Amino acid sequence: MADNETVECITEHERILQEVESTDTACVGPTLRSIYDDQPNAHKGFMEKLDARIRNHDREIEKMCNFHHQGFVDAITELLKVRTDAEKLMGQVMDTNRRLQEAGRGVTAQTQEVIHCRIQQRNMATTVEKLQLCIPVLEMYSKLKEQLDSKRYYAALKTMEQLEKVYIPRVSHYRFCQIMAENLPKLREKIKEISMSDLKDFLESIRKHSDKVGETAVRRAQQHRTFNSAVARQVNIGHHTKPVHSFNGQTHYIPNGLLMNDDAVDEEGADEEILTAQDLVDFSPVYRCLHIYTVLGDRETFESYYRKQRKKQARLVLQPQANMHETVEGYRRYFNQIVGFFVVEDHVLHATTGLVTRAFTDELWNMALSKIIAVLRTHSSYCEDPDLVLELKTLIVIFADTLQGYGFPVNRLFDLLFEVRDQYNETLLKKWALVFREIFESDNYSPIPVETEEEYKLVVSRFPFYDAEIEKQGFPKKLPMSQSVPQIYTQVKEFIYASLKFSESLHRSSTEIDDMLRKSTNLLLTRTLSSCLQNLIKKPHIGLTELVQIIINTTHLEQACKYLEDFITNITNVSPETVHTTRLYGLATFKDARHAAEGEIYTKLNQKIDEFIQLADYEWDMAESDGRASEYLMDLINFLRSTFQVFTHLPNNNNDHASMSGKVAQTACMSACKHLSTSLMQMLLDTELKQISMGAIQQFNLDAIQCELFASSEPVPGFQGETLQLAFIDLRQLLDLFMVWDWSTYLADYGQPNSKYLRVNPATALALLEKVYRGMKDTSKKNNIFSQFRKNDRDKQKLIETVVKQLRSLVNGMSS
Repeated sequence: MADNETVECITEHERILQEVESTDTACVGPTLRSIYDDQPNAHKGFMEKLDARIRNHDREIEKMCNFHHQGFVDAITELLKVRTDAEKLMGQVMDTNRRLQEAGRGVTAQTQEVIHCRIQQRNMATTVEKLQLCIPVLEMYSKLKEQLDSKRYYAALKTMEQLEKVYIPRVSHYRFCQIMAENLPKLREKIKEISMSDLKDFLESIRKHSDKVGETAVRRAQQHRTFNSAVARQVNIGHHTKPVHSFNGQTHYIPNGLLMNDDAVDEEGADEEILTAQDLVDFSPVYRCLHIYTVLGDRETFESYYRKQRKKQARLVLQPQANMHETVEGYRRYFNQIVGFFVVEDHVLHATTGLVTRAFTDELWNMALSKIIAVLRTHSSYCEDPDLVLELKTLIVIFADTLQGYGFPVNRLFDLLFEVRDQYNETLLKKWALVFREIFESDNYSPIPVETEEEYKLVVSRFPFYDAEIEKQGFPKKLPMSQSVPQIYTQVKEFIYASLKFSESLHRSSTEIDDMLRKSTNLLLTRTLSSCLQNLIKKPHIGLTELVQIIINTTHLEQACKYLEDFITNITNVSPETVHTTRLYGLATFKDARHAAEGEIYTKLNQKIDEFIQLADYEWDMAESDGRASEYLMDLINFLRSTFQVFTHLPNNNNDHASMSGKVAQTACMSACKHLSTSLMQMLLDTELKQISMGAIQQFNLDAIQCELFASSEPVPGFQGETLQLAFIDLRQLLDLFMVWDWSTYLADYGQPNSKYLRVNPATALALLEKVYRGMKDTSKKNNIFSQFRKNDRDKQKLIETVVKQLRSLVNGMSS
């Protein structure tokens, strides 16, 4: 075992030695460490082995050195021989190098100069090249500054665009170009601000000048209308025309049935050149700002801002002044501003693309139209001057025609004119109400006296009057109506002319104009004139004579209504037989006024009778009558006689009027007699009157007889038989019953159709009988002969008591 271990150890040492010889020095450490890691004291054997290997190598080195030694010696010998030549050669080289260095110093200096020049030349060429790239940039920037200074902003933006896209990228590495590039957005913003400021100035300018722009546009539209009217009149020359004479001294010619305005063709300013909106307003700020924002890619912002500002301005323009309705200039300024606003918008619409669209202008117009209509409705309602309303209508028509020429729909404005027409008619009616009142107040309510034929012709030229009997009379003579009749007729025709003025330039047919005239005339007759007549009739100072004259006047005005219809037909040339032609209601108006006057006559007669009745002063306890009628009653009868004579002046020139006048007089007379009879009856039956003597009954009977005599004297012709006396029949039968003291007959025949006292009511007889009975008793007491009365008139007392009981029985039977 020991031998085997020794062999293995030797073999291992051999391997390690081989490994030490063949490996790098850095790897020897691990190999040597393995020697110590093996068996203890193994390194000693390894060291012995290593020393043996070293000795072996030393012997091999020695052998090799011995083998090469001679060659080394020979080489050293040759090297020593070469040393001398090498030193000589070294000297020569040093000398040659010295001379060469001395000779090259000048060349080197000149070469450095050449190199420096070549560098300068190259730098100059580079500089020129770079400057050639920079100069266009600088020139463009200088051009940009000039354009900004001269306010050519659109061209400046184009220059900026070229700088950014073409020139600056070529030299973008230079600092000045970087500064330029950084400054260009600021310049753009500055241009936007400046252009926006110009736009604001423009908007403010057109707001101030919209009145002038509108006035110019309106004048231009008026010239166009004037030209068309002149052409139309030239075409109508030779056609059928009708002269219609107005009472203001002017003559109106009506071609083809339509009334033409007297100054339809106004030559003033016809040759004057009228400027357009483009001539009055510089639109370049709008175009410039639009182009600038388009180039900057911010067009939508600009369009939104422009439209927003214009909407605000539209609202300001549409806001009227508080006192606009006071003068026509207020309305004209309002319309001119609106026209100017939309003329500008129309120009912008057609001069630009997309800045203002048709939808936007339509929206503005619809908003404006609603506001305009509301404003005109409000302010026109304040107008009480028909001339101002007529001027307003003319302005609306011109306003509508002007804007219609620019393509704006104006049908709602023409519809508004119908409302304005109603307002105009209302103001006319108010004005003519004052005219009618003045005519009625200034009238003397007496027939018109005419001294000469010229005066007569003057009256009949103003009012259509003809009477054959009056024609035959010589001068001086009197016409039945009063002065107010021709004046009223004249004013009605003037009203028709005034109404007709509103229909001018409304583009309406003759039939529509005819209908409007007839309706407005009907309003004048049925409302205004009728109201004035009714108020006149009700006035306290209007007496019976005046009322009679009013009846005469209304009769003649009623007859003149057909001439008014002919007058309207002559103006409009529309046949009255047309299906939809409106008829005049004047006949009913004047009939109603006449009936009111008749009723007022009856009322005033009764009031006058009441005044006389109040003067009655009967002595109800008188023993005997005076034998003659009461003074107040005779005065009353004389008044009635003179009053009914007035009715002879009522119109009776034909059978109809004669029957009408007779009917009014008969009705008035019958009403007066009935009222007188009723008043006398009420006087007897007055509850405050407690007792009546037979003497008072006799006096009352005398007064009743006078009333009957008056009725039988035919104060008004036309009554048949004793018709008028029947008004006193109730009073007469009652008085006869007491005067005759025929109670047996009354009670026996009561309820029979042929009773002598058929009209006497039991209650009436009872009330009067009780008063008479109390009067008899009072008289007896005063004379202190009541006892004698009881002896002499016992039968009469019993009769009265019996009659009273029977009358009460009849009254109770009637009530049950």
